[in-house]
Amino acid sequence: MYMSIKKLDDGQYQVDVRPKGSEGRRYRRKFSTKREATAYERYIQAQAHNRAWIEKSSDKRKLSEAISLWWRYHGQLLKEGAQSKKKLENLSQRMNNPMLCQVTKKRIIDYRSDRLSSGISPRTINKEVALLSGVFTQMINAEEYHHEHPIIGLRKLKERKQEMAFLSSSEISFLLQHASGDMKKIAKICLATGARWNEANDLRAENVTPYRVTFVATKNGNNRTTPISKELFDEISSEKSGRLFTPCYDKFYLFFKSLNFNLPKGQAVHVLRHTFASHFMQNGGNILTLQKALGHATIQQTMEYAHFSPDYLQDVVALNPLNERP
Repeated sequence: MYMSIKKLDDGQYQVDVRPKGSEGRRYRRKFSTKREATAYERYIQAQAHNRAWIEKSSDKRKLSEAISLWWRYHGQLLKEGAQSKKKLENLSQRMNNPMLCQVTKKRIIDYRSDRLSSGISPRTINKEVALLSGVFTQMINAEEYHHEHPIIGLRKLKERKQEMAFLSSSEISFLLQHASGDMKKIAKICLATGARWNEANDLRAENVTPYRVTFVATKNGNNRTTPISKELFDEISSEKSGRLFTPCYDKFYLFFKSLNFNLPKGQAVHVLRHTFASHFMQNGGNILTLQKALGHATIQQTMEYAHFSPDYLQDVVALNPLNERP
């Protein structure tokens, strides 16, 4: 880029700018002060930069290629990265694997509408779009994508509040009466600590010490240690090293569904975690302790269980203004 500010014999300052080099357009203008000349020079330079950004060629790479780059830079580091990659690939197929320049807010809005029409819940669709947004974010961070992020600023679909289901004491007894082997031990760990099924299923012998368990590589990436009873420790501890249990989610899922607990649609094995939290609060547990036990990043996530507390909002009765009357 060629540019120059020159003071003339009459005391004025002349700006002589070629933002795109000697072959580009030339801008010349005179000013009475150097400050005005410098401001104009910077203005011309900024305009040229902005136009160059606008005139960048369309990115004609396919969305599938962007997903591969996301996996390379970020996805493979995630605990559930392989599952997320599969979901992204399915999303790309449903969108007919468009070029990146074709992934616009309008295209995403149309995709969401089609998914809603086919009976997919807003919650699921929001998760899909969030995954896709992450692909563009990682590409921009890696300087692989030089256009506007197509999803930033797009509002989420409004989600209906899902009913919070949990097992009663009699249902817990029924479950443990019919479960056996590793499935029964893992279910007990989930009910005793609020662990997710995979967190409990992935426990290794070195993660179990008297009288606590440490869940590693959790959903938020942080380790979490939770106390357990001596009885549960004696039942699950082992002198061997390595994994304590064989993977058995699919087997337990089928077994759990066969018990017909009449849970809301879409809720199954994860209800063990809800059951722990709900009974914890019903028995007078502290909401902050529950947050730590569940490993929630914010108290807002844990507040979903606050209404189970027997003392929840009881101060409303004692402290409302009607009680102030003589």
